[in-house]
Amino acid sequence: MPQHFVACDRDQSFLLPPSLRDWVPAGHLVWTVLAAVEEMDLSAFYRAYRDDGHGRPAYDPAMMVALLLYAYARGNRSSRGIERECVEDVAYRVICANLVPDHSTIADFRKRHETALAGLFGEVLSLCKEAGLVTVGVIAVDGTKVHANASRFSSLDYQQLAGKILEEADRIDREEDELYGEARGDELPEQLQTPEGRRAALREAKRRLAERATRAGKDACAESPADPIELDPAAMAGHRQARRGWMREARHQLDEQRRQQAQPIPRSRAQRLLEAERRMQEDLAVESAASAGYDAWRAQRAATGVKGHRMGGPPKPYDPPMEPTGKINVTDPDSRNVKSPRGWVQGYNAQAVVNENHIVLAAEVTIDSPDFGHLEPMVTATERELEAIGMTDRPDVALADAGYWHQVQLQNIAARGTQVLVPPDASKRTGARPGWNDGMYAFMRRVLASDLGGQLYRRRQALVEPVFADLKFNRKIERFHLRGRAAVNTEWRLVNATHNLLKLHRHQNAAAGA
Repeated sequence: MPQHFVACDRDQSFLLPPSLRDWVPAGHLVWTVLAAVEEMDLSAFYRAYRDDGHGRPAYDPAMMVALLLYAYARGNRSSRGIERECVEDVAYRVICANLVPDHSTIADFRKRHETALAGLFGEVLSLCKEAGLVTVGVIAVDGTKVHANASRFSSLDYQQLAGKILEEADRIDREEDELYGEARGDELPEQLQTPEGRRAALREAKRRLAERATRAGKDACAESPADPIELDPAAMAGHRQARRGWMREARHQLDEQRRQQAQPIPRSRAQRLLEAERRMQEDLAVESAASAGYDAWRAQRAATGVKGHRMGGPPKPYDPPMEPTGKINVTDPDSRNVKSPRGWVQGYNAQAVVNENHIVLAAEVTIDSPDFGHLEPMVTATERELEAIGMTDRPDVALADAGYWHQVQLQNIAARGTQVLVPPDASKRTGARPGWNDGMYAFMRRVLASDLGGQLYRRRQALVEPVFADLKFNRKIERFHLRGRAAVNTEWRLVNATHNLLKLHRHQNAAAGA
């Protein structure tokens, strides 16, 4: 008896047109994504297009949003990778109805609708609320370090940055000499080793780079640092660390201003170098302004008869450096050298708030390496996200590890009706820190030592750590693809929106199976 197999004839023509509905099973993730997009308010996307019918037709924003949500849910964030899957993967072809947007279109859509894409987090959270997944009894706050789209070896100090700017200007001059046939003889200045010569050479190099950018039709960076921000003395006067405290608060205010006014990172290397140099000059200006403000504040206190600082004696004089100190990354100036369990990495501190159903209630990105100071902002962000989806309930209990200990913030959160459980001592510490033996420190230790307090706090890891493990291990979200704080924040919110979408998909499938 001859062998018998199911026929596999690749030349067989379809007798009837194929239906996309038959390509994937009913319980597939793609149907959840498409149904979710149908329920979303996408007016922010549609407003970006002209409504008179003129011009080349664009891809439907609803299709592009569904494509990005599905791709991110599968851990595919590369525009070229998404384009390839639109040809090779059946689910992608269902989303696009056999259309194939190229990688440039996908990348431009992501860049053009950066703010609207970040808002999808709230849209997905609203769908999770309708499914009963958004509960706010117990929440856990934590952060994870995510690599930036930049190498730590691209972080330069001011002297190295000056050399790079001069080299870039010299390279551009040589290119123009070859193009236009007029030798200008620009060389790296011999006085590069002195601050005065460096500043003069930098001014000339920045002028040449700005002229090149203007001729190319690009926005040239400012030749001088922006005016220092208006410092708030009331927010700085309470620091116990005197001048250092004022400077730390000034840097914090500058970072907050940059966060609110975040701009895309320039693609041109020359423009990135100029932006990095401008920021370092701005840092120095703000530091000097904070020091001068501290001296004026002390003088005012002395003139009004108020005693000097508790440390006694006149303050140590501050002589501002001639050049900015520290380092800045020229690939992504917004990124920082942050400490992770595996060492220092060039990246961001990505924060998340998770509830008992492993639904992410808030997702934000910070540039600070420690978690200190971010507890109240994350709880506030959670309340803002909940209010946006029509929930008036506040979290009953907020859990966080010892890195979030901030006595003032703990008191502020508790005053709003949310009990906070944060140990004052890290798990690796064998005893209490000096001076942390009474008051709120002792009270929190007693609460955590109680049966109820200990039982609640032990749930922290089980709530938030699986979310980070799924993002970084299962979906390979270990490095941001975009650059700049605003773009990275959008990427982080979109990643967590797709995490919630996956939880919603599994919940719906489980309910349908039951």
